[in-house]
Amino acid sequence: MVFTMVGFPSDVEQVYLGKEGILSEARPGSVVCDMTTSEPSLAVRIHGEAGRRGVASLDAPVSGGDVGAREAKLAIMAGGDRETFEKVMPLFQKMGETISLMGGPGAGQHTKMANQIVISGNMIGMVEALLYTHKAGLGMEAMIDIVGKGAASSWSLNNLGRRIARSDFNPGFYIKHFVKDMGIALQEARRMSLSLPGLALVNQFYLSAQALGWEELGTQGLYKVLAAMNGVTV
Repeated sequence: MVFTMVGFPSDVEQVYLGKEGILSEARPGSVVCDMTTSEPSLAVRIHGEAGRRGVASLDAPVSGGDVGAREAKLAIMAGGDRETFEKVMPLFQKMGETISLMGGPGAGQHTKMANQIVISGNMIGMVEALLYTHKAGLGMEAMIDIVGKGAASSWSLNNLGRRIARSDFNPGFYIKHFVKDMGIALQEARRMSLSLPGLALVNQFYLSAQALGWEELGTQGLYKVLAAMNGVTV
């Protein structure tokens, strides 16, 4: 079995479909599993090429951030056939707690796009709430302590919000990778003739972060963009 997680779809394509890629050497009967957040159409291509070589393939992106990875509590969303999924399950269980086969090839990637769309909305709401908290003269940690246990609770607020409160913008997940993910989601939405104005707006703020040289920060670096817009010193 071969598991991979790289940065961008171009990396995935090279690693699997390149002249000296994984599939050029994979033995019939083996299994490959790409856990990169990548393009659904590329996952379908890899599955097709793997099948022609007698190799089973899964796309299985994850969610849960650096905390979920360290604690082996990732959510794993897979695309592929049931038999291969069941074969790989014992290894998935070493990495995550919530694991599901979402459908055929590419379904894992489509599910991850839905995940990233939700996160994009959570991030802008969380950052605006923290800015409001600051301007109102409240303590950020105190706000998170109470709001983070109510109906507005989210992983982003309880984890990344606390990092913002400590002025910790080190990456658990890079801004540059989130911009990549949102770009894929918007591309897929266009293909489906689907309008996602909220995602498009948040994408623009993150593109601003890149333009300001902050693409190596964690996604909580969005706070710096909105803080600058409002004349708030970070």
